[in-house]
Amino acid sequence: MVAPEIKIMEDDIKIDDVITIDINLPDSEVIPEIKLDGPPIIDEPEVIMDFTEVQAQFIGGMDAWYAYLRNNLTYPKQPQRMGIEGTVFLRFVINTDGSIQDVEVVRSVDPLLDEAAVTVIQNSPKWKAALHHARPVRSRMTIPIKFKLN
Repeated sequence: MVAPEIKIMEDDIKIDDVITIDINLPDSEVIPEIKLDGPPIIDEPEVIMDFTEVQAQFIGGMDAWYAYLRNNLTYPKQPQRMGIEGTVFLRFVINTDGSIQDVEVVRSVDPLLDEAAVTVIQNSPKWKAALHHARPVRSRMTIPIKFKLN
């Protein structure tokens, strides 16, 4: 085995300070100058709260939530045939408008069961947002979804 030969190159390449870019615009077309009204506005996202005075809830209450799960959660066929069951824990964010985002699996059982649980949460109708100091806030919620064979 032969070791590779390393050649040291000199850094004598000079770069011009002025760079010319030709964008092929006709001479008659004038590029308007852009003027800003003031300094840029920095949008800071709303804080996601783990603990709130009034917790976010499914519209219609827990009975409506269980009905939604019964009608929309499908137990994947392969885990059924293999006898896999268990509880998938999911964490997600409920926005001030009740929409859901950032669904993640906290505790996994099986990749197919995890995927089914994530899908049912992502497709969930809007929730009633959490309240803190009488204002709707973004909140984080962790929820278990149980897969059990009969």
